Parts: sequence; C-alpha cells; structure tokens
Amino acid sequence: MDSATLTHTANPPVPQLRGCLAPAKLNLFLHVTGRRADGYHLLQTAFRLLDWGDTLDFSVREDGRIHRLSDLPGVPEEDDIVIRAARLLQQATHCSAGADITVHKVLPMGGGLGGGSSDAATTLMALNHLWRTDLSPEQLQALGLTLGADVPFFIYGRDAFAEGVGEKFQPMHLDPACYVVVSPGVGISTAEIFSSKDLTRDSVPIKIADFTASHARNDLQAVACRKYPEVAEAIDWLAHFAPARMTGSGACVYAAVDSEAQAQRIVDQCPTRWQAWKAFSLAQHPMSRLGR
Repeated sequence: MDSATLTHTANPPVPQLRGCLAPAKLNLFLHVTGRRADGYHLLQTAFRLLDWGDTLDFSVREDGRIHRLSDLPGVPEEDDIVIRAARLLQQATHCSAGADITVHKVLPMGGGLGGGSSDAATTLMALNHLWRTDLSPEQLQALGLTLGADVPFFIYGRDAFAEGVGEKFQPMHLDPACYVVVSPGVGISTAEIFSSKDLTRDSVPIKIADFTASHARNDLQAVACRKYPEVAEAIDWLAHFAPARMTGSGACVYAAVDSEAQAQRIVDQCPTRWQAWKAFSLAQHPMSRLGR
C-alpha cells in the first residue's frame, strides 16, 4: 500500500491511520570519510527510497498509553524503536494522547534496508498528524536523529545525497528504476561493521555532481563479506544478472535491472536458502503528503 488511510471509528470516533508505509531504502554508494571525536563515523551516501517495506497501523488512545499490538519475535515492546519514537514525540510535545500501534513486518532485520529506522520515521510522521502536535519536518528530523542516524532521511522523504553522520541532505534527481533485493538469510549488526579495524575510514569526499552509480562503492561491503561469507555469495550470484552491491551495513544486496519482467525472472531463480524481492524506486515518501 503506497498511502495511509485515515479513518474514524464510531461511538465515539477514534482517529486512525492504517496501512502506513515504512519504505525500504538503498544506499547507492556509501563512503566512510572520517570519524568524529565522539566516535561517530562521517559518511557520504546516496539514499534511494523503494515502494516496498513494512506497514503500520495507528489508533489514538485518550489515556496517554502507548502499546504495540503486534508481536515481533526477539524485540520486546519496551526496546522497540517504534515505541521509543512514539514516546519521544509524546514527551517532546507534552502530548496527553497515546496510541495503539500495529507493525506488519516485511523487511528483514539486520538487512541494511533501514527497516527499524523507517518504522520509527513513519511513527513520528503519523502520530505528529494524528496527535496534531504540528512539528515541522525539520523538527521531526532532529527528534529522529536521537533514535538513529537513518531516521532523518525517511522523514526527509525523497532521494538524497547525504553527508555528516547521514543527516545532512541535498536532493537528488534520479531516473526511476527497478531493483532486485536479495536477503542472504543473516542479520548484521551495524555497530559490528563500523567497529572493525579493517574498515576503510579515509575515503576522499566527492561532490554530488561526481556521483555515478556505476562507479560508486560501499566501503562497508568488504568487511561484511569477510565476516559473513553468505553476503559475498549473494553478491556473486546476483552479479550474474546485473552489477550487484550491498546496501548499508548489510546483509541485503541489490541490483538495478531493466524491467519488472527481468526482475521477476531473477526473483524466480533465487536459491531457496535466500529470499528475493522486486521493488521500484519511490519518488516521495507517501507519509509526506499527510501534512501536519
């Protein structure tokens, strides 16, 4: 579903948003250009939204409580970034309302597709609308950055050239594209990859005008492939069809293809030990159309 549906239940009416997309993202390149004194890495990347991802449902509560109605194995409610995002917005705006939240999980955890960060961003945007807390996108981005470095991008909501720790954006104007995404069945900790002594941390910064997807690279890929051979195997397999690369800190890999039909043929040939999906680029985050 590419847009949320606002409904009101009867007797008494309860504002709801259902089918809110939390889209996946791809890193078309990812360079590590340095490291700050606080340990955070300085990055350059090109973010691209996909029309595929988790969906979330929200219902307003009048008692101020925030609950997750869905079960996410291995993720206690108190630790869920979705619940933390809702409480962060509630506290920052002194909002007295609460929410029931259902997460329909599709994206693999530890896949480098931004699943948790995207869920958090969708939560901030949806509840900002339902609770009428009226924060600007920039204010929501600042809140989101305290939850994770990728959260501001999803609130920004369109293809972007990003710098800093991933929170400084310039819009990119990219042609629509079709992708195949492969999950090799392992989850990767971002912290594990960034803490590796083998990680390249001195890539020369580039300008947005210098970016071409065909000549870019992901500085995290070599480390991930050494630690997780399954990632290297998935890249090698997908590269038989089109140039393949890892997204984010892994473990998912992707390739741009010429057509939906080609994408489907590749997905149909995916080894049964992995998962594969086809997806299209998404020009704008559907939640951006809600307004405040």
